[in-house]
Amino acid sequence: MHRVNGSPMLDSTDHQLIALLRENARASTALLARRLGLSRTTVQSRIDRMERAGVITGYSVQVSETQERNAVNAYIMITVGPKSMARVDHEVRRMSEVRVLESVSGAFDLIAIAVTPTVADMNALIDAIGAMEGVERTNSAIVLSNRFHR
Repeated sequence: MHRVNGSPMLDSTDHQLIALLRENARASTALLARRLGLSRTTVQSRIDRMERAGVITGYSVQVSETQERNAVNAYIMITVGPKSMARVDHEVRRMSEVRVLESVSGAFDLIAIAVTPTVADMNALIDAIGAMEGVERTNSAIVLSNRFHR
C-alpha cells in the first residue's frame, strides 16, 4: 500500500469495499467479492491490508430502529474553556449515552451525539455535561426524525 504524507493511499476498489462494509460489516467475503467482481482471496487480502495499515480500525453494531424506536437522540454542542479539552474529552468519553464526540471548528469546540431512553434522561445528560469542569456552555438539538443513515 502506497502512502502519501504518512496515510495509506486507497484505490477506488478499496473505497467501494469500505462502503460495502459500512452497509454491512458482517457481509461474507464471498458476498463482498461477488458485489465487487473480485475473488474472495483478493477481497480478504484487501481487508487484511487495510486493517494492518490502520485504515479499518474496527467493526460496530447497529441496533434495529424498532429497538430504539422511542429513544431520544440529540446533538450537544459544547464550548470548552482554555486548557480543558483533555479533561472534558475524558469525562464525556465515560458517558455511555454519548455515541460520538467530534472536535469541530466554529462557535463550538465539540459536538456530542447522544442517545437516551427518555427526554428526562437526555435533560440529565445535557445538565451533567454542562456542569463539567472546563465546559463553558452547551447548546443542544433534539433529533426529530432520521432521514437516512449510512
